[in-house]
Amino acid sequence: MNQAGHSRILIDAAAERLDAHSVRICWESACDVQVAVYAGKTPDRVDLREPVALSDHGCVEVGGLDPLARYYFVLEAGGERFMTAERRVCMEGTVNFRDLGGYETADGRRVRWGRVFRSDGLARLSDRDLEQFRQMGIRRVYDLRTRSEMAGAPDRLPEDVSAAHIHLPVNHGRFDFAEAMQRLKKGDNSWLTPDFMVNGYIRNLEDFAACWAEIFRALSGPQKGPILFHCTGGKDRTGTCAALILLALGVPVETVIDDHQLSNIYIANLLPRLYRMMEREGVDPNAIFPYLTAPRECIVAVVDYITENYGTVADYLIKKAGLSAAELSGLQQNLLV
Repeated sequence: MNQAGHSRILIDAAAERLDAHSVRICWESACDVQVAVYAGKTPDRVDLREPVALSDHGCVEVGGLDPLARYYFVLEAGGERFMTAERRVCMEGTVNFRDLGGYETADGRRVRWGRVFRSDGLARLSDRDLEQFRQMGIRRVYDLRTRSEMAGAPDRLPEDVSAAHIHLPVNHGRFDFAEAMQRLKKGDNSWLTPDFMVNGYIRNLEDFAACWAEIFRALSGPQKGPILFHCTGGKDRTGTCAALILLALGVPVETVIDDHQLSNIYIANLLPRLYRMMEREGVDPNAIFPYLTAPRECIVAVVDYITENYGTVADYLIKKAGLSAAELSGLQQNLLV
């Protein structure tokens, strides 16, 4: 909602969940000014007639929210408007479900909120989660897992078939997560070399460009509603796809790396349970720590590899994934504001 190229009053803002019914919204402004906050359940329909809060202190708490809805907030000051939302989508059955919106590009534009989501597996979605999912209006779910991963934990989606399930299998490494767990249970961890994870990320680029191209084409064409892409942990294959999208939109590299690293924050509470499970199976959790996290060096390696072998992300997407310059332009038109 900000226009690039002029001095802004509202510089940045973020929303943080406090409990099921309330959030805290904080902002950075160029001067002391009263900010009006408006709320809506979709990014396109925020009611600007009556603010839900007014404040000149840089932060405000908004309560009385519907726990089954995802909210988007418009901040207004001096005739300027700025949209924000929670980065993480809080659901009972996922830990790493989040919105790619809100990031600022190098030219001062912003990625639209509520258009592109990334997540870990959806097999454990509760009935409450399904209602929130439905209200978010997600129309296409791109599942990056292999067939064996899907068979062991099929996605749970709304029964009204409002969201199409599209299978785009990406095998991270020499074998998938399900086979990796079976090997570890048998005591085979010889494949867990120091460069295993980095090589997996590079293979994502070289062997599965067609998968990324299909998602990019969906995002660059006529808009049919928000999309979601996910794998099992929502960090490696999903992280590669998210990085490619953000880089293609012009989001700075350091911001892209920071987004990738959010996975480590969101999955942190899950790790003790995973460690206990591994120990019960006779697997040393310390030995497989990199496999359960999102190593920073992996996403850095992706950026370096693209730079060294293709030049830019746009060059990679055109030369390797087969996208056109017009499609990349359409991506920016659809996803930037």
